Amino acid sequence: MKKIKTIAWKAALATVMCAGAPLGPVDIFAISPAFAQTVSQVVVKGNARVSDDTIRSYVVLKPGQRSSAYDIDESLKALYQTGLFKDVDIRLSGSSLVVEVQENAVINRISFEGNKRVKDKQLETVVTSKSRGILSDNRIQTDVQRILEAYRRAGRFGARVEPKVIDLGRNRADLVFEITEGAKTSVAKVSILGNKAFGDSRLQNVLTTKESGWLSWLLTDDVYDADRLAADEERLRQFYLNHGYADFRVVSSVADLDRERNKFFVTITVDEGEQYRIGDVEVDSAVPEVDGEALRSQVHTGSGDVYSVDAVSKSLEDMTIEISKSGYAFARVTPRADRDYENKVINLVYQVDEGNRAYVERINIRGNTRTRDYVIRREFDMAEGDAFNRVLLDRAKRRLDALGFFEKVAVTTAPGTSADRVVLNVDVVEKGTGAVTLGGGYSTSDGFIADVSVSEKNFMGRGQYLKVSASGGASKQSYTLSFTEPYFLGRRLAAGFDLFHSTYEDNDYRDYDYKRDGGTIRFGLPITEEISFNPYYTLEQKEISNYDSYNLPTASPGIKQAQDEGATIKSALGYSLVYNSLDSMTAPTSGIYGKFSQEFAGVGGDVRFIKSTVDARYYHELYPAWSLVGMLRVGAGHIQGFGGDDVRLLDAFSQGGDTIRGFASYGFGPRDVNSGEGLGGKTYFNATAEMQFPLPYLDSVGLSGAVFADAGTLFGSDAAGAIYDERSIRSSVGAGVIWASPFGRLRLDYGYALTKEDYDETQVIRFGAASSF
Repeated sequence: MKKIKTIAWKAALATVMCAGAPLGPVDIFAISPAFAQTVSQVVVKGNARVSDDTIRSYVVLKPGQRSSAYDIDESLKALYQTGLFKDVDIRLSGSSLVVEVQENAVINRISFEGNKRVKDKQLETVVTSKSRGILSDNRIQTDVQRILEAYRRAGRFGARVEPKVIDLGRNRADLVFEITEGAKTSVAKVSILGNKAFGDSRLQNVLTTKESGWLSWLLTDDVYDADRLAADEERLRQFYLNHGYADFRVVSSVADLDRERNKFFVTITVDEGEQYRIGDVEVDSAVPEVDGEALRSQVHTGSGDVYSVDAVSKSLEDMTIEISKSGYAFARVTPRADRDYENKVINLVYQVDEGNRAYVERINIRGNTRTRDYVIRREFDMAEGDAFNRVLLDRAKRRLDALGFFEKVAVTTAPGTSADRVVLNVDVVEKGTGAVTLGGGYSTSDGFIADVSVSEKNFMGRGQYLKVSASGGASKQSYTLSFTEPYFLGRRLAAGFDLFHSTYEDNDYRDYDYKRDGGTIRFGLPITEEISFNPYYTLEQKEISNYDSYNLPTASPGIKQAQDEGATIKSALGYSLVYNSLDSMTAPTSGIYGKFSQEFAGVGGDVRFIKSTVDARYYHELYPAWSLVGMLRVGAGHIQGFGGDDVRLLDAFSQGGDTIRGFASYGFGPRDVNSGEGLGGKTYFNATAEMQFPLPYLDSVGLSGAVFADAGTLFGSDAAGAIYDERSIRSSVGAGVIWASPFGRLRLDYGYALTKEDYDETQVIRFGAASSF
């Protein structure tokens, strides 16, 4: 601006001097428009790329107008603001207004040097300067700040950027950003103040901002991000609101940077308030044709329950959908919460009224460069022309967030072309959805294991899931290809297939070689938000080999039978019915998971049986302030041959340390008297009681502990010959350590068998993956 003003004063002085008036010291500050020269023409000089007419269009003064310092100043501002010129000079020469410009150079190439953590492609999307664009000092400085912001988001607050312009002649230049990345600025400590109802470790599991640990070189969640911390405030609020703390608020969240240590110290102060339970629950309908009492089956908030905002939202959704099925598309359900501070209860009234008549005029999808529009649109229960409903709009937002395709989803409304029209704007920021996973470990049943998998959960932007995986160990090799279409035939029906090949060699728990090849076609049909029905068809070939090793008098009759029959084909139809209300699939703290499955083999093939299994688990926070979580689990299964077929060795249930810790794999159940070979059984029962808790000083690295008691039995065998087959109850107690590692949840258990049979095989230490669903 100083330069602009100087040039403007020069122009003003030139105007006066051309008028022939003598100048004195005072006259400089008393220039009068009366002496201004009338402009006869605008002459442009110095331009090579920008046309004369373009430059004249930005000049305020036109031929026939009288010149003034103000108009010249405005013309200078307009020309500089175009970003096309490095220097501009405007002066009067007689009656001609001369505009002399020096054009900014054209950028030949933009390059980045010194960057390793943030790649070129990412930085190219950050900077506003582009190849073959105009080189502008202001834009370069803006780009420097944008690059620094990208590094701050990557956790490198000490990064430095120095721009360099390399003149190539002929008004062309290369633009180079020299970057010094610096060390990662991690979060050294996350402190939560004011919490009494829940322990620090429980609340830190809610946060996505994590403390730096010895595995931080593998992770990025210990990087400070202001947006992430703001999102964590909302996560804490939702967590407390779902546990009855309706007055909860985050007092402050502060991130202090220790520049000497290059670390952040995050402090979140909260005010929990009191916990509320639900008092009276009423449904009040102002729509004559809608019976409020008939809607009570859609209410998920019961009197005496701990208040939960999620339960209220679920009630609103289900009631709204139920009403719309009756033809009242514009009906609106609004919750009214009346607090009883003395008794610490919230009385809920769900009010049903007609609502405003509004229609969806248009749904705009913006920001998706890879994901197809229809993948986003199908998450909406509204389409163009349908009745607009705020509850269904919020539901669509949650569904889009749950897809995992986007870093950010914003759904907003705007007025349409008329008062009863609404435009929906869906703005998304996409993120990477592919993953390459490398893992390794040790399993007590299969020795050292290594696995690699490549997965893509938004395949070709169609929302499809594709995974190719391979794993191998000392006695096991496995290959799998999986594909899932989440919206089969345009409906909320998942369909997919799995192809697999596995080989198992003899080891300490399996005295034979075993091969398995086949595939599965499966479907997933959600009945409600918690219940799903999953039918499938499986075709597979199983074969026991290495027969020469077992051609002995002591060989298991079950193995001889399986080998004599050679490879067998199983063709089976099956299904599972799943109920899931867990708060987390990886580290649940509350809720119920139940699964009932049946498989009918004999739809062609060589084997015929009916197999039924059930598995149920219940999680509950025993003492939230200490983050104690209790778990009860029960399971059972039965398989029965039909049509004259016995249950073969490879189809029977095998039980061991996976259900009763303290026992080896194939450690209990029917066993051959002579060879000691585990034969598997036809019927099993198992039960577990477990308590999980954070380990002091180690919970920050994802370590937690557990104590448990297991019990169960396995019996019944169709194998010929002399076998042990007792229905006695086996039991054990023990303790374990669970690690939420970057490779998944791993677990080490020490189990001691309390009751067992003499022929059972025990194993006190067991290592493997934590329970999965």
